[in-house]
Amino acid sequence: MKALAFLATVGPMDGDRSSAIAAAQAGDLAAFELLMRQHERMVLVTALRLLGNLEDAQDASQEVFLRLYRNLRKVESASNVAGWLYRVTVNICHDLRRRRPRPVALDEIAEPAAAGPDPQRSATEAERRSVLELSLRMLSEKERAALVLRDLEGLSTEEVARALGSSEATVRSQVSKARVKVREFVERYFRRHV
Repeated sequence: MKALAFLATVGPMDGDRSSAIAAAQAGDLAAFELLMRQHERMVLVTALRLLGNLEDAQDASQEVFLRLYRNLRKVESASNVAGWLYRVTVNICHDLRRRRPRPVALDEIAEPAAAGPDPQRSATEAERRSVLELSLRMLSEKERAALVLRDLEGLSTEEVARALGSSEATVRSQVSKARVKVREFVERYFRRHV
């Protein structure tokens, strides 16, 4: 209930993120909860794209927010929160994959077709998502992270470089190589299965 009262006083998210960070740094749990709510989807989706399964992505997301709580003082401003979270998410996912390597089956990634107006279209979309997820699993850790942050999360090359601790030239190279590999994988997949 305390969090809801805080949310009501905060107003628009963009205008008061700095005050939410300052309040969270001062120990206000409702403010920290607001920060989590503002970024939980971004962290979970990024982790899911990097890890390929929901259970591991949820574990990674939980660890990201634990680290945020422990290291709130390291986040200097509202504009740094997303970059810091992306960097920590990539690192945690990398560590998790190294500790828990597991083979990926297509049925593990595939989402069931939604019972919508056009089941064929829904099935086709589910297959495309599955193939994209499989193609991401074929990339190296660095290529996957660069491609996910740049193309799927929409970060600029500069933001990706900061999040990954790389140069912009390295990020451009990794993204370029990753795009070629994904395109080739997708083309091979559909040639075999069509």
